[in-house]
Amino acid sequence: MIPIYLCDDEEAVRHQIQTALEWKIFMENYDMKVVCAASAAQELLDAAEDGRRGVYFLDVDLKDGAWDGFTLGRELRRRDPHGTLIYITSYGDLAWKTFQYHLEAFDYIVKEQEQTGPAAARCLEAVHTRLLDERRDPAEVFSLRTRDETRHMPLADILFFETAPKAHHVFLHTADCRIDFVGSLNELEAELGGRFVRLHRAYLAAWDKIEAVDWRENKVRVGGRTCLLSRAGRAELKKKLGGSL
Repeated sequence: MIPIYLCDDEEAVRHQIQTALEWKIFMENYDMKVVCAASAAQELLDAAEDGRRGVYFLDVDLKDGAWDGFTLGRELRRRDPHGTLIYITSYGDLAWKTFQYHLEAFDYIVKEQEQTGPAAARCLEAVHTRLLDERRDPAEVFSLRTRDETRHMPLADILFFETAPKAHHVFLHTADCRIDFVGSLNELEAELGGRFVRLHRAYLAAWDKIEAVDWRENKVRVGGRTCLLSRAGRAELKKKLGGSL
C-alpha cells in the first residue's frame, strides 16, 4: 500500500483534496491510502514513515513558522528520496522554485474554486500510472529512440515490425499507431527472441498476434493487418505452428 500525505493550512482546500483523493482511490481500487491530512508541517512529518516511499501533496503557501511547502519538500526528499511531490499553489508558475530547492516535483495543482479536488484526482491517476510503469518488468518493454524522444512500448502492444523505405529505418506497428525509428529487423529478431517470428525479410511479427495464415497467397494476418510471407518465413512458421494451421 502506498501512503499519501497532504499538508495545507486551508481547511476547505484540504478537505476538498482529501475527499477527491479518497474517492478516486475507492473508485479505481488503487492500492493507496490517505494516511495523513495535516494543517502543519510537523504533523505530516510525524506521520510519515522514514524509508517508505510515499506521495505528498504540499501547499506551497504553507504558513507554519519556518516551514513552507519548499522547506517541507526538502525535508521529505531527505527522508524519502524516491517519494512523489505534488505542489498545491495559488500561482501558476513556480517550477523554478523547485529547481532552486532540488525537489523534482511531479506536478503542480493551481487552487481554483470547485476545480482543485478534480485536479488532484487526475494527478493521482498520473502518479499511479507512473508507479505501475516503474514496476513493469524491463523485459516486457521495448525501448526505442525516435527523433524527438525515447519511448517505452509494452511488448504486448506490438503487432509487428516492418522494414521502412528509408535506409536503416523500421516501422513499429500497434493497433493504434505506426512509429518510425532507426533499427534493423535482424537486430530486432536477435533481441526479441522467441516472442516474434520472421515472416519475411521485411516483416517480424509477434507470435501471439498471428490470427491466420494464407499459405496459397503467402500472407499472414496479424492484428487485422496483412504481412507478407517468404519461403524462409513459411518454413519458420510451420516449425513454430507444428501443423496447427
